[in-house]
Amino acid sequence: MWLILAFLSAFLLGFYDVFKKQSLRGNAVIPVLFFSTLISSCIFLPLILLSAYTPVLDGTLVHVPVASWDTHKYILLKACIVSASWTFGYFGMKNLPITIVGTINATRPVMVLLGALLIFGERLNAWQWIGVAFAIISFYMLSLGGKKEGIDFKHNRWIWFAVTASLLGAVSALYDKALMRQLDNMLVQAWCNVYIMLIMCVVMFILWYPKRKEQPFQWRWTILLISLFLTVADFAYFKALSQEGSMISIVSMVRRGNVIISFLCGALFLHEKNIKSKLIALAMVLIGLLFLYFGTR
Repeated sequence: MWLILAFLSAFLLGFYDVFKKQSLRGNAVIPVLFFSTLISSCIFLPLILLSAYTPVLDGTLVHVPVASWDTHKYILLKACIVSASWTFGYFGMKNLPITIVGTINATRPVMVLLGALLIFGERLNAWQWIGVAFAIISFYMLSLGGKKEGIDFKHNRWIWFAVTASLLGAVSALYDKALMRQLDNMLVQAWCNVYIMLIMCVVMFILWYPKRKEQPFQWRWTILLISLFLTVADFAYFKALSQEGSMISIVSMVRRGNVIISFLCGALFLHEKNIKSKLIALAMVLIGLLFLYFGTR
């Protein structure tokens, strides 16, 4: 069941990336991020209140347990990591083709495995090392495709923004592994969204509001779709991790399959360039994920 939930999460995340790209085109980044998290919080706040003050949601999938500050501080830490990852990721998504950002994000499972190697003392087997090698080669292939569009991987800051977002996303995934061992999935998802919204509210008024005339914001309905698709995708993700026998390495790999949908949309509907060379890089990542999958079974 947890694997089916991981595939559902990947499917929804693919469209989430497309709606994110459409929302950011010619738009201010920080308000888009704030309003998408505000909508998500508006979804979870009624569930939090109903769970805390009524028995209506008791025993349901959307019940949010009450927890002390000792628990909330760990969720707040996750919110800080995710806020940083999303901020870097949104700026990268705005300024780079979705086909490049999607492929960079697809290497996140490799980072998760390397993190497990360094943090949890895990050891990679031959299959997993081959998967890592394919991911490294894909970066090289992607850089070749990027040069054709005037994107220098070494000196383009938006590439580094996208890479930093993926690194922080990998840190978040490793942290999720620890959180889901002891906390309820709805508790983490609901309050994490609320904390992210509060963090982005502060960031928006400090960094964007004074420069709002230079960086105008335009409301788009795709911002609402960002929230809806991410909320359901994350619900499936946290539910998968909370189930007995689930493996973060496998779930992380499956979720990165979202790149197939975002890549196809970038090629077919956004008419991005140099698809053939990027497709080779994407194929290298997907082959690497297969090696990681068989090496982790």
